[in-house]
Amino acid sequence: MPKKVTPATFVNTPRGQAALLSTGLCAALALGAGVAAAAEPAAAPHDPFAASAAGDLAEATRQQSDAQYEAAATAAREKAEAKKEKAEAAKAAKKAAAKKAASWVRPVAKPYTLTASFGNSGDRWSAKHSGQDFAIPVGTPVNSVHKGTVVEAGNGGAYGNNVVIKHPNGKFSQYAHLSKIDVRVGEHVNTEERIARSGNTGNTSGPHLHFEIRTTAAYGSGFDPMPFLHKHGVKV
Repeated sequence: MPKKVTPATFVNTPRGQAALLSTGLCAALALGAGVAAAAEPAAAPHDPFAASAAGDLAEATRQQSDAQYEAAATAAREKAEAKKEKAEAAKAAKKAAAKKAASWVRPVAKPYTLTASFGNSGDRWSAKHSGQDFAIPVGTPVNSVHKGTVVEAGNGGAYGNNVVIKHPNGKFSQYAHLSKIDVRVGEHVNTEERIARSGNTGNTSGPHLHFEIRTTAAYGSGFDPMPFLHKHGVKV
């Protein structure tokens, strides 16, 4: 007759020992899993509004950075263009100044009336008229027809107050019957620079500018100034 197995005697049998070991292992595994689960932090709940706000902030930051870069690039381009335009304007001004310096101009600006011409004769002159007269009001600005050096500035007898300028090509220009002289002997003048104001001084029948082109500074060396001015591109 087989022996009666009780719980107390079962644990001492091989099967009881195996069951007990299996039960302990399962409990240990369960306990370890619980500890591990407790050690892991709880996952934060997903907040779609927070994620959207973060995305919007990142996009706004990117757009601001792009705008700042574009503004800086535009400013750099504008600065470069302004520098280029300034250089071109300076070059054009220099070229214009050089062209003007090489040119010849009228002794007075329009309007004026051409009166006595070169070679005219009459009781107003002791000999034939030695220049070209421009009828203009007293005080009209008188300009140098070309660059040069002042060789005479003062009273010229019958010419009244007058100025004589020597030009680089060896010719001389004279401006007579002036009311006011703005230059002195030895002074360098530029093309179209104001040298005096017209008047009615000396031997004259009315306010006008007497203008001559000469081969020397002295009276008597003058020749017809009109063809000379026309030859140098001046429309009188």
